[in-house]
Formats: sequence, C-alpha cells, structure tokens
Amino acid sequence: MGVAAELVRRGHLVHVLADPTAEDAAQAAGCTFTAWRTAPHVSSVAEQTELMAELERGSPLRQLREAKRRLLGGPAGFFAGDLLDTVASHPADALLVEGMVPGILIGAEASRLPFAAMLANVYVRPTPGLPPFGTGWSPAAGRLGKARDAVARYAIHRATGGMTPHLNAVRASYGLDPVGGMFELLDRSPRVLVLTSPSFDFATPHLPANVRYVGPQLDDPSWAGDWHDAAAETRPLVLVALSSIYQNQTETLTRIAAALGRLPVQGLMTTGRAVSPESVPAPANVRVVQTAAHGQILPKAAAVITHAGHGTVLKTLAAGVPLVCLPMGRDQKDNTVRLLRLGAGVRVERSAPPERIAAALRRVLENPQYRQAARDFAVVLAEEARTGRSAADEAEALLRSG
Repeated sequence: MGVAAELVRRGHLVHVLADPTAEDAAQAAGCTFTAWRTAPHVSSVAEQTELMAELERGSPLRQLREAKRRLLGGPAGFFAGDLLDTVASHPADALLVEGMVPGILIGAEASRLPFAAMLANVYVRPTPGLPPFGTGWSPAAGRLGKARDAVARYAIHRATGGMTPHLNAVRASYGLDPVGGMFELLDRSPRVLVLTSPSFDFATPHLPANVRYVGPQLDDPSWAGDWHDAAAETRPLVLVALSSIYQNQTETLTRIAAALGRLPVQGLMTTGRAVSPESVPAPANVRVVQTAAHGQILPKAAAVITHAGHGTVLKTLAAGVPLVCLPMGRDQKDNTVRLLRLGAGVRVERSAPPERIAAALRRVLENPQYRQAARDFAVVLAEEARTGRSAADEAEALLRSG
C-alpha cells in the first residue's frame, strides 16, 4: 500500500486486487479495489487469525503441506484466473504483484503485460551465497558452511517440487512454457523488486539480473491510530510491537509487560488488530493499546521490543532506535541475524522469562553503542532513499517499457 499510495501521489491510477480486509487501506491510499473472487481469501481479521493459526500449527512439514494446499499449489489456477478477469474488467498498463504466490505470478505472465514481482522482506529465492530463507543463519563460512547451504537448498526444492506438475498444468492452460520449480517463476518475471535495503540484506554475486533492491516502505498502515505523548513524562519510552496479525503472541506480550514493570521506563505496547489490549495484564508504567502510529512514536523512543518483523525492524532502524528482538517465526530470525550484524540490537528467545527480557532491554538502554549503530544505519537508509531507485520508480519504468 505504501507503493500504491506513492504512485497515486505521482498522478497514476492504481487498482488493487487483494483480500477484502485490504479494501479500506486501498481506498485510503487513493486506489480503486477488487476482492479475490474464486481464489482463497479472508474477509475479516477473525478469519485471518483463524487462517494463520491453522497454517502455523504442528510441525514444519505439516505447515508446508498446508501452505501448499491453501495458497501455493492447489489454488494457483484460481489466483491466475481472478487476476486475468480483473485485468479484463480494469485494463492496466503494468502490474505489481506478490512474488511468493505462484498463481499470481502465473496470471501476471499470462496477461502479457509488463510486471514486477514484489518481495516485502529480504530476498527469499534459494541462491548460492545466501543462507536459506527462514533459517536465521549467517552467511556460510568455509566448505562446511557452503555444504550446509547446498543441502538446505536441495531440501527446499524437494519440499516444494511436488507442486511443479500442477503449476505447469496451469501454465499450459494459458499457453506458457513449463518451469522447473516454484522459484523459477521469479526468474520469469521481468523485474523482482526486493522491498528492503541492500545494505540490510546479505550480498551475493549470484543474484539474478532481474532483481532490484528498492528500499523499505516506511508508511504506517491506514488503520494505525494517532499517538500523543505524556508531556510531563521523563522516563525513557520503550515501544513494544509484535506482529500486527495473529502469531499466538498474547503470552509473550504478557511477559514483556512484566519485564517493563521491573525497569524505570514508560512502556507503550501496541497489540495489533488480532489481540485485544484487555487480554494483556500490564503494570502501571505500561500502556497497552491496539494500534498507534509507530512513525509518531519512534522519534521519541529509546528502544523497541519486537518480534523482528521486517516492517518494524526497518522502521525502527530508519528512526535510529535500537531493538530487542524476540523472533517468533516466519522471516523474523532472518531479520534478527541481519540486525545483529549491524550491532543495533540484541536477541532474546521468545520463551525468555521477564527477568531475562528486562536484562536485555537494560543492556540496550545503558550501552550507547547500540543506539549509535542504529543511528549510523539510519544515515545509510536515508542516503539509499535519496540516491536509489524506489519501487515507484521501477513501476514507472515498467509503464515506459510497455
């Protein structure tokens, strides 16, 4: 939505195809909107919570199997068909599409329009020189490290390879050549836009030629409420921001609140729309709200405690604020290891008791090197934004190429 809003500001007409839950955000960005019709979708935060709970239940193998059934493999034809129907009813000159849903990529390629696949975190395609996505590993060192990564890449391709015949059947129905696997769909995209900083992500000489790093989107979501600081408050402000969607985080939020109660700080906890503030007991020095605009809070924050989602980490670094990370899954271990490389924060296990969380926060608050490292990287992000090509710039280049 940050990219869409910028394109609207530049005078373009933008139409959004997404879950019904995104309609208000699309309209707030100045876009017109269509919901998925036959493809899987959620129509409320409650449905989204139910879906995420189901997708992340059980073993990693069971989670992957469920993701293939619900999002990646089985419904590919529905995603492709809905996209093409929408293009037919709302003619477009170029497409920006989600890069991790195969059916959407197939529909974009079948449209014969210029398009770019967008990745809203670090680069995810299994690639030599990069640790596999989701592992939280540092780049490989020596033969053993390279062998580790090679085995992991092979395992990922084997785990996702069962979808390939079905994906190719969908491609064939639109007159497209077969691919060798799910990730090859990214290679078929004219552009792959990685919505993060190239200085934040790990580098590799094996990056495909169609990949462009276009910087993070730092806008607050349209549903985030305003925040007003207590004028007389002198204690350091600590923002707590875990996932804005369901990740079974209520108990973790409760332990973080207890940790803040042990320190001379003022805590502000945003639970996100999937968690009720009333479900998180908090001490007197911690205010718990469902939403608040982090862009208004971060300039005054001394530190942030977070699950290390990509958006929260990059917004915090752009404000020059250090972090305490409690990664819970998804891309969060990957973001955390990149943050630790910068020296702009520390990591604590998600299961850590309040005293350990409090000790980690005290370490970040009392050691100025963490804040200095965050401020140094904020300068890097600002310079990249000033001199680099943004996602909106790349979208306009697609329009010119059409």
